[in-house]
Amino acid sequence: MTTPSIPKAATLILRLDLGTETDAEELDQVTRRLLSELCDLDLESVGPVSGGPSPEGAKAGDAFTMGALAIAVLPTFVPKLVEYLQAWTLRNPNRTLKIKTQHGDRAVEVEFDPTTISADEVTSLVEKLNQTLANQADQ
Repeated sequence: MTTPSIPKAATLILRLDLGTETDAEELDQVTRRLLSELCDLDLESVGPVSGGPSPEGAKAGDAFTMGALAIAVLPTFVPKLVEYLQAWTLRNPNRTLKIKTQHGDRAVEVEFDPTTISADEVTSLVEKLNQTLANQADQ
């Protein structure tokens, strides 16, 4: 008897680009708002991307990469996530997201600008990239 395989969550790294006129404080605020909104979705997990140890003299804990979020999502939920991100980027001009997938030491990054690419195209790319990277990692 064959046991059904349980789908494995894909890890996506989102990097926000709010344009050249955005300072670090505004980027941090927008990133935190997006994080809060993503917490309301049916994701496996979502949180800031660790940037390693804090600089000397900073409070204890890990430093975080500004404008970056790590998301664990089941492959079947990727289209809904991409649809949400497309709506989020369209709320304000000059918002661009870079979606990075990584398996082991292999990674691929796709720039998601809703003015130049549709949600279906991004979903298809992310699914294909995850599948390709997973297959390469297994070899």
